[in-house]
Amino acid sequence: MPGLIRRTLLIGGAAAVAAGGIAFWRRGSAASDIAYGEDPRQVMDVTLPAGEGPFPVLMLIHGGAFKVGDKTEMPIWLDLVDAGIAVVRINYRFSTTAKWPAQGEDCLAAVVHLQREGMALGLDPSRLVLMGSSAGAFLAVSTALSLVEVGLKPRGVVSLFGPMDFSTMDQDMKTLGRTPQMGWTDAADSAESQLLGYAVGEKREAARAMGPVGRLSRLKEPLPPILIRHGDADPLIADLQAKRLREAWVAADPQAEVDYKLVPGAGHGGEAFETDPVKAEIMAFVQKALA
Repeated sequence: MPGLIRRTLLIGGAAAVAAGGIAFWRRGSAASDIAYGEDPRQVMDVTLPAGEGPFPVLMLIHGGAFKVGDKTEMPIWLDLVDAGIAVVRINYRFSTTAKWPAQGEDCLAAVVHLQREGMALGLDPSRLVLMGSSAGAFLAVSTALSLVEVGLKPRGVVSLFGPMDFSTMDQDMKTLGRTPQMGWTDAADSAESQLLGYAVGEKREAARAMGPVGRLSRLKEPLPPILIRHGDADPLIADLQAKRLREAWVAADPQAEVDYKLVPGAGHGGEAFETDPVKAEIMAFVQKALA
């Protein structure tokens, strides 16, 4: 699979222009539900800045416990668009219809589509930052690691309040003296167990191995810069998951840039992550990475 991904990504944007794709090459325009696969969920939106392209890309991946949600729920910050950055928002298959690794494959397929159709879409996918919240953060980090593994690392990653090691999620909540509002991850009916197709508590090692923290323990390649933010009052996912990601990132690549902070008083998403200072910090990180 990694070899196939690399060969496909290296085709380049000019090699395959989709029928009608040139229509998207309009400065300051937006296009919705562009198919990157055959499933109805395999679609993306593209919002272009005004001016001359091709433009660097911020790809947004929505949350929703891997089983609900939509790309339109991720706000497009017009300040970033005004700064000359295109915003791509993607959907992916839900765990109710396709088990892991389908969701990771969808995110990679979206990147492949951007590489192949970049010229037609007005994009420069060689300048790419991945950003996700909650389950989307898990997918953004996982996709970044998959790209690193084939020698095509993105320019940066933004991880917002996501689960990073399913096998330790319950332990982390207990350490903080909390009971997760959506129930325990180890249970067979948890969102993470439903994603994997087995109870996390029954196959803990396998659950760890497939996630970002487990994968980072086996990775010895240069990593892209990463910005990590997590609310220190999150009732769904313990902020210790963000700490685990930071430590695993630094252990895998001590030279990598890691911008890690907990957001005081913040829960699982909400206004704190869409306003300053967090918004300003994310925008500065993305602009620097794509400069």
